[in-house]
Amino acid sequence: MLSWRPVAQTDRQRLWNLFQKYLYEMTNYYDDELDGEGNYRYGYFDRYFEEPDREALFLWDGDTLVGFAMLNRHSCLGETVDHALAEFTIFPMYRRQHLGLEAARMLFAGRPGRWELKYSGENTAAKALWTKATRPYDPKASQYQETETVLSFTV
Repeated sequence: MLSWRPVAQTDRQRLWNLFQKYLYEMTNYYDDELDGEGNYRYGYFDRYFEEPDREALFLWDGDTLVGFAMLNRHSCLGETVDHALAEFTIFPMYRRQHLGLEAARMLFAGRPGRWELKYSGENTAAKALWTKATRPYDPKASQYQETETVLSFTV
C-alpha cells in the first residue's frame, strides 16, 4: 500500500543521496553542473528542512522506499498557489507499475487548493504522467522558458 511520509531531519542525508541520483537523471533534460565535491547544485535543498512553506516527502510501498516529492508554495508563473510540486520521482526499478500515477493522485487528493507543477517538454514520460494525473482538474498549460510546461489547476 502506497503512503506519503514526511522526510524527518534524521533522513536528510538519505534524501540528499537519493536526490543526487535524481538530479543526475535530470541531466537528460537540463544542463546542471557539478560542484567541487561532485554533487549537483540545488540551492533550495536545505530550505526544505528550515522553511514552513516547503515539504519533503518519501513515498513508501509498504516497507519499501520507492520515491520522493518536494513541495513548496513558489509559483514559476508568479501566481498565488497553495502547492507547487518542485520535484517528484519514482525510482527507476519501480517505474512502469503505475505507482507514479497513484502517488500523484494521492498527493493531490490530500492537499486541496491551487496547484502548479512543471516538467521538461523533452521528458515524454513526465508529460504523459502529469497529463493523465491532472486531467480530472482541467489544468491550464503554460509555456515556461523555452522547453518547459507548467500545469496550473485546482483540487
